[in-house]
Amino acid sequence: MKELESVDLSQNLLSGKISPSMSNLTFLSLLDLSYNNFLGRIPSSTQLQSFDALRYIGNPQLCGYPLPKNCTIEEQSLNRSPNGSVEDDSKTSTFYIGMGVGFTTGFWEICVALFFNRTWRHAYFRFANEIKDWIYVTTMIKRNLLEKLRVCLSK
Repeated sequence: MKELESVDLSQNLLSGKISPSMSNLTFLSLLDLSYNNFLGRIPSSTQLQSFDALRYIGNPQLCGYPLPKNCTIEEQSLNRSPNGSVEDDSKTSTFYIGMGVGFTTGFWEICVALFFNRTWRHAYFRFANEIKDWIYVTTMIKRNLLEKLRVCLSK
């Protein structure tokens, strides 16, 4: 379905909002949704805004670019599904807040543990030093191999 090139749904008595998934049809070169009962805002996407306003005519409750009718707040709310993005937005923000709190708590727990526990602090910095040494040695070995390869190729 993603490679669909033309869709003519005109005069089919379709109703409801235009699905945001229509904007995923990137190969679409012709779309005609005229003379139906669509309502709400035309989903924002480069694809759906590129069609002429005549392709949406006959849908009196439809608004947004490319139509001359701008959407009011009420019409924008028509475009949200009952379980729609308001709930999804709150779930998403709750997720990120929880993730931030968890990261901050974990970070400070580790810092406090390293500050108060001398054995852990020495073990941590010894480990970090070994990792730094391993990265340095590995980088130098690879660099020397590349230099030898360049010398061989230039001869």
